[in-house]
Amino acid sequence: MFDRIRQSRKILNVLGALAGVAAVLLPHQLAAELIPVDVELVLAVDVSGSVDWQEAELQRDGYIQVIKSPEFVKVIQSGFLGKIAVTYIEWAGDGYQTEVVDWAIIKDRASAEDFAQKLKAAPIDTGPWTSISDVIKHAVPKFLNNNYQGTRRILDISGDGPNNTGSLVTKARDAAVKQRITINGLPIINDRLQPSGRRQIANLDKYYAACVIGGPGAFLVVAHSFKDFARAIRRKMIFEIAGNMPDSRQAEIKPPSRHHNVSLLYPPGCDVGERRLQRRRSFGDEF
Repeated sequence: MFDRIRQSRKILNVLGALAGVAAVLLPHQLAAELIPVDVELVLAVDVSGSVDWQEAELQRDGYIQVIKSPEFVKVIQSGFLGKIAVTYIEWAGDGYQTEVVDWAIIKDRASAEDFAQKLKAAPIDTGPWTSISDVIKHAVPKFLNNNYQGTRRILDISGDGPNNTGSLVTKARDAAVKQRITINGLPIINDRLQPSGRRQIANLDKYYAACVIGGPGAFLVVAHSFKDFARAIRRKMIFEIAGNMPDSRQAEIKPPSRHHNVSLLYPPGCDVGERRLQRRRSFGDEF
């Protein structure tokens, strides 16, 4: 009789312990259930000191027009799952990244319009210097800690100058690629003088090809001015969502081979921005 009671108590204790474990594990199990999407896309947009207010607005409007376009929604819906997860950040120097629109799913015209409206309503700010490396390091955890599971992870970086503060851009790029993140680029080529009175570095497109983009299927599309930005970003985002890479006939730059020689692809070197800034500071020019 007593043996049966003791055995029953043991069973109840075991069941109680299991119930306690389940209560602890269940929230984590639910948290681990990620939402599947075709693409996880981080849009990272340059608002550094070389970008004036008019140019910043042109960039923002370019993304807004693309995101709410029927063509963009159609490409999304043609994917295997028919939906993507997108977030939009603006960046400048090291430590300067602004979360403009947090992660959201775009799967139809309504969700695209909602994202575009949030982007339109958000204020635009600018900051000093240019740290592509820092925005890459900022973006990596956004992929690792969101609620989505994409078949592809893409960091889309647009900018009008080279990395000049923070760590070396190549180290940040390589670390991101190891996390299964593809970095695509949209260099904005222009010949106007920057606020510092200096011109843009020569061959910014080749700098991006050698030093910034990387990962499976990486590519870049060149904007030949800020006014050309809307055309370039439409072209680029359609390629990204569709999972295509432009060929040479489309006049886009393909990514370098895995074992490319940077000194041959971009002779000035991937630290060209850091060296330019150091020369400016040596002459007492901080802006």
